[in-house]
Amino acid sequence: MTVVTGLSTSTLADVARLDVAVPQYDRRAVSLGIVHFGVGGFHRSHQAMYLDSLMNRELGHDWGICGVGLLPGDQRMRDVLRAQDCLYTLVVKEPNGMRTARVIGSILDYLYGPDEPEEILGTLTSPDIRAVTLTLTEAGYNVHRVTGQFDPDGPGIAHDLAHPDLPRTAFGFVVEALARRRASGLAPFTVVSCDNVQGNGHVARTAFSGFAELRDPELASWIRTYVAFPNSMVDRITPATTDDDRATLQGEYGLADAWPVVCEPFTQWILEDNFGSGGRPPFDAAGVQLVADVEPYELMKLRLLNASHQALGYAGYLAGYRYVHEASADPAFVEFLLGYMRDEALPTLQPVPGVDLQAYIVELIERFANPEIRDTLARLCVDASERIPKFLLPVIRHQLDTGGPADRAIAVIACWARYAEGVDERGEPIEVVDPARDVLTAAARRQRTDPLAFVENRDVFGSLVDDERFTRSYRRALSCVRDHGARAVVEALAERGTWD
Repeated sequence: MTVVTGLSTSTLADVARLDVAVPQYDRRAVSLGIVHFGVGGFHRSHQAMYLDSLMNRELGHDWGICGVGLLPGDQRMRDVLRAQDCLYTLVVKEPNGMRTARVIGSILDYLYGPDEPEEILGTLTSPDIRAVTLTLTEAGYNVHRVTGQFDPDGPGIAHDLAHPDLPRTAFGFVVEALARRRASGLAPFTVVSCDNVQGNGHVARTAFSGFAELRDPELASWIRTYVAFPNSMVDRITPATTDDDRATLQGEYGLADAWPVVCEPFTQWILEDNFGSGGRPPFDAAGVQLVADVEPYELMKLRLLNASHQALGYAGYLAGYRYVHEASADPAFVEFLLGYMRDEALPTLQPVPGVDLQAYIVELIERFANPEIRDTLARLCVDASERIPKFLLPVIRHQLDTGGPADRAIAVIACWARYAEGVDERGEPIEVVDPARDVLTAAARRQRTDPLAFVENRDVFGSLVDDERFTRSYRRALSCVRDHGARAVVEALAERGTWD
């Protein structure tokens, strides 16, 4: 009978005998320096991992993390992490089936907003806290995609403006903490976005100062003047943890972890070296690239990796695939992606210091094809109305403006429009997960009689519908996907890259 070891501080010595790496530092000597909003799989495979690596090098012991959850689903994360002394296992899955398991110890505490608002505010106003980091998702910043301004009608905003001492949103917590720090003469913390948003530091500044403006214009001015919002680019494919992942960890290692994290071997973090007076961890010692300008790197990632994920997601799902590696093993999809990246996306990018973009493109295909990750296409299709405008539409607009090729990228929009109908090519229902789902699905279901109904949504597509070249290509792609299926679109454009 296999002996199973649970994960906690008291069992680390036993865990180390299971061929699982454990923290090489005394966690009792680590103090808080960071509050992180949005502790999910990605944060735990990425930022928390980098800090754990620093601590294993006897560095950064004053930069431990206090996680904060604000959503109903975060209550389970709180319960799991607290039961395990905030320890969890990170399992790196190689394409050849090899796995490496490692316990991460950089998260020291976890607070749940609905139950512990004053505890969170107390932590945020501690002099020890010098940075607040964020993974709120692309949609989580409440900045309107067209106007670029903070949306005062977003969920929870009215409540937090009326009840600043009992906030519910990240905006409410961060701005109230900054107000308290300002009143007491304490230096502000740095705010670092770790989301896939172009200019995420600028977007975070707009969001938090925009919220503050609604509350107190003088406070907003102080935030704009004194709070640092560095930009960053983050990358590591981290699928949702499954019951199979938990069972595999227990079966192969004898370790019981209620919420491990699985990820690919590749990891990258490009971070603008623009922090406030509280300084920053020595991130470069753990492999973080500290740069003066993040933009070339983030555009590379958004328009190549993230946009290619969108290209795989809708067409792949409609074609009958359910996992990224399945679609990435289909030669037609590979040629379609390579053509999009090389012919359509690459010409829109600046030179990226230290990066061979052709090699990066090949590496992306290899990463997508990793069968061990088992990343779902459904995950890639979530929140498309937030992702497509940031990842793909800039490529289309650039190519339309310059007369370059854009048919593959436009075909992705047509596949999304077909996916948004909510029924796949076999008549099975599709769960469309998007903040604008009702509007998108209603428009998609009108496109049999009105082919441009979906792209007439100016909140998402702006003025693209007014461009004759765009609408001509879009009509061709939509007609093909509706009459012959998504794979027919991929095959046609994989072969020649254009409808003409």
